[in-house]
Amino acid sequence: MDGVIVVNKPQNFTSFDVVAICRRLCGQRKIGHTGTLDPMATGVLPLLLGNATKAQDILPDSDKEYVAQFKLGITTDTLDIWGQVKSEAEFGEWTEKMQELIPRFTGKIEQIPPMYSAVQKNGVRLYDLARQGIEVEREKRIVTISKLELLDCDEKQGTGKLCIACSKGTYIRTLIDDLGKELGCGAVMTSLVRTRACGFSLEDAISLDDLRGLSDEGKASENTKKLLCSSESLFREYRLIRVSPKQTVRFANGNPLDISKTSVSSSAADGEIFRIGSRTGEFLGLGKAECESGLIKVYKLFPNTESSG
Repeated sequence: MDGVIVVNKPQNFTSFDVVAICRRLCGQRKIGHTGTLDPMATGVLPLLLGNATKAQDILPDSDKEYVAQFKLGITTDTLDIWGQVKSEAEFGEWTEKMQELIPRFTGKIEQIPPMYSAVQKNGVRLYDLARQGIEVEREKRIVTISKLELLDCDEKQGTGKLCIACSKGTYIRTLIDDLGKELGCGAVMTSLVRTRACGFSLEDAISLDDLRGLSDEGKASENTKKLLCSSESLFREYRLIRVSPKQTVRFANGNPLDISKTSVSSSAADGEIFRIGSRTGEFLGLGKAECESGLIKVYKLFPNTESSG
């Protein structure tokens, strides 16, 4: 099978756990995912099947969206409620201060990855060092927070809920920890739900229980096919070029297209990526415009693995 199945990842499962379960249910080994969710997090986890795994390294850096809950007055080694407590502090009135901080944490900001993360330092995962009680210096990273909104708050309890839309590589735990530092009392994340990723939302996602139900019926293969979104759906933000039968064969064989003989002849920008499809609706792959040569060169092909045998 080629395409995308969107799973609502449950708590206490790693992203790899979900991949392993889906491999068994679908009877297919070639499965990947679009971005790791921590075991305690839940929500949208698009799984890539068959030729869609070719998209793993070239996915557009579209915003992911989360709803995160937090608690003030506490810090932990993992920056979430499940870690070892490092400090506790009193907090006063904080809601107005939080609203004042939000603009400062919107847009391009610097983050230091947490020690309990999969980031590598000299070839070693930070979480492996953290479990040995070792803390090392980490380089700051630039991430983009395109939306940061306080959805709910309890002034007395020091709890609240944030809606965050952000770029790839953003750590929500770190964002909440940094907000807590600015408030002077510390803060930890208490829950995290990814509500949107790769253009998919929770409404598009199926639970693991429902996937297992399909398997119990002995119809996992046929029923999971009905859940599949096309590989093309991962690239909806790119413009589509429909090509002639001759151009279809040419592009599918790895050869470039003449920009002047396409529908974007007068509007293609240098370096722009396009979806390339046949006139019969088949998704062929991605092309990249090279205006100096007047060509749209193959960026990535997505051959149908079922039809190609």
